[in-house]
This record gives sequence, structure tokens and C-alpha cells, in this order.
Amino acid sequence: MKAAVAIICKAPIEGRSKTRMIPLVGAAVAARLAGAFLSDVSDVITRARDSYTLQGVAVYAPAGSEPALRAHVPEDFHLLCRQDAELGQVLHSASHQLFADGHSHVILVNADSPTLPVSRLTKALALLEADGDRIVLGPAIDGGYYLIGLKRPLREVFTDIPWSTSETLAKTRQRAWDIGVPIAELAPWYDVDDAETLTLLKAELAGHRPEFALPADPEPAAAATRKMLAEIESHSA
Repeated sequence: MKAAVAIICKAPIEGRSKTRMIPLVGAAVAARLAGAFLSDVSDVITRARDSYTLQGVAVYAPAGSEPALRAHVPEDFHLLCRQDAELGQVLHSASHQLFADGHSHVILVNADSPTLPVSRLTKALALLEADGDRIVLGPAIDGGYYLIGLKRPLREVFTDIPWSTSETLAKTRQRAWDIGVPIAELAPWYDVDDAETLTLLKAELAGHRPEFALPADPEPAAAATRKMLAEIESHSA
């Protein structure tokens, strides 16, 4: 059966998307950023199909926002609406449903890493296909994670986690250790959700590789984000 690679996202709606960025860039630009990031993360998943058979999925909210979502997600991606109030419930519920649908492995990725190297995703798929039980974690530089891969439903790794804090990754590791599930970790990457990481993104797109990039990481594609940022720069010039 196909692996499922699901983006955890909100539809890019002004005032409801990238809310942490609104004080920095305004609600309209924050929504445009969300849409561009979603397009580029979808493209990373699509390019991973060159090496693996997988199904792209968008796990989204709110209900009724499908047209806004479809403008940035390929038509062959499945849509899965999850409106749970707490992120851990969203992650567990979505992964449980995808396994129930018959997928062999489930990878959940965030929608805030438009330059994520496709090799991070294909490495996660390879680790999940290998024999033995494990979860795969992609550490983010802010103490969270940009990716989690599962071989079976595991409610525990989404329970009592301090989400969106510097302790998210460490607590998730502890949950896995508590239940005896081995962890395989990928090389780190970053989420774009504040002024510092927006600056990092702009620098990367200008050709300055992040210090945590691997030698084999290619130049980022991120076509939608490049275009959107260029348009913003031209209008502000």
C-alpha cells in the first residue's frame, strides 16, 4: 500500500493564516505567505514520487475552505478536514485515519518549510520502509519538529506535548522512549514563523545556505515563495 505524506495546514485565509506573522507583515501578506508555502511543500511531496509511491494529503481546517486550499494543493492530493482544538488531537486523529485507510506508513509534515530538501522526505520514507519498529523525527531548529513519520498509530507521541515551544521535540522523544519505540532522526531544518526565520528564508533564496544544510542539499526550488516574495519586494520598492 502507498505511504501517505500529509501536510498539516490551515487554508490560506486572510486573518486566519500564519497568525504569528501578522504583526510582522500584515494579514494579507501572511495569508499569501501561507499559500505560497503550501504550494512549495506540496511540490516537495510531488517530487518525492520520483523515488517512492505515495499519496499526498492535506490535513486542513476550517471546513468549507476547500476552494482556498485547492488553489495551492494538487488535484490528486486527498483532503482531510480536522478541526480539533488541540494540535496533538489533530496529528493523532489524522494519522489514525490514514492508517485506517490502508496506508503502509504515515508522514506528517508542517506547512511552514517551503525550502525543505526533498531528500529529507525520501530519507524518512526509506527509514520507515526498513525492518523494525521506529518513528522518524525531523528536528526543527526552534526545538520543534518539521516532520514525524510513523509505522503504526501512536497516540502517546502526541499526548501531553507542549506544542509550539522549544520543548516540543524533547518531549516527543521522551514519549517515544517511554513506550519503547526507537527513534530515527533526520538532519535539522527550519520553520518560517517569525522575523528571524523569515530573514533566514530570504537569505537562503538569495543563495546563502543555512549552516545546518547538508553538503548534498540542492539549491531550494520554492518557486511559489520566490515569486510571492519578489512581488512584495517590487511593490514596496
